[in-house]
Amino acid sequence: MKNKAFTLVELMLVVIIIGVLAAMVMPRLVGRSEQARVAAARADVNANIALALDMFEMDMGHYPTSLDELMQKGSNPDTSKGPYLKKKPIDPWGRPYVYTPPSGGTDYQLCSKGPDETKTDDDICNDQAK
Repeated sequence: MKNKAFTLVELMLVVIIIGVLAAMVMPRLVGRSEQARVAAARADVNANIALALDMFEMDMGHYPTSLDELMQKGSNPDTSKGPYLKKKPIDPWGRPYVYTPPSGGTDYQLCSKGPDETKTDDDICNDQAK
């Protein structure tokens, strides 16, 4: 009875080919993770969380005072259709979004402080915030 198996040379050849392919692909992917985080934060700020805020405002007649209200079932079942979010919104860098409710005729402001966690030019804010 003859045993069928791969030889050490064949296995090494496969490992070398996989290494060469990985070396060709990896440089193209490096640096894309930060771009993906920024895109995800923009989507949250301008669409996902913004939609939940607008739905809350349509049902309740006012915007919430904090993002925590979006995760609660309202006290009046006739007007509240909540919860509007399943979990607390966290930006791609692992920090909560900064929400400022509207006051004095201004729109709400929703921001992620970006990768540096401080208020700088790389902050990602909703389109309404000026």
